[in-house]
Amino acid sequence: MPKPEEVKYTKTHEWLQLGAEAIAGISDHAQHEMGDIVFVELPKVGQKLEKEKPCAVVESVKSAFDIYAPISGEVTAVNGAVTGEPALLNQSPLDAGWLFKMKPSDPAEAAALMDWAAYQEFVKQSAH
Repeated sequence: MPKPEEVKYTKTHEWLQLGAEAIAGISDHAQHEMGDIVFVELPKVGQKLEKEKPCAVVESVKSAFDIYAPISGEVTAVNGAVTGEPALLNQSPLDAGWLFKMKPSDPAEAAALMDWAAYQEFVKQSAH
């Protein structure tokens, strides 16, 4: 299970853990803002994602939210557990609630993502 300090963040509140495969999900802040999550639609394995383009949908009791690809790449796996039990996103957004794995097409894109400290500052500034 990655710690919040070990992943990178987007301005649309997705997180990305880089490795042989990149793993993506939504931040703890995002799941708090969304409220109780009741439905998740994930991208398909083999789907090519484009950085900052919608690739999944999360619905809560409040509204539906697009999830954006943190970087470009091809989906290699999806977390079927979250489609069967969407509440995993509320309970464990950085562990059991991951959304998909991908093979990055340009790993250098990740350099533009925020680290934990920058993301905390971004969230604080956004609250004003």
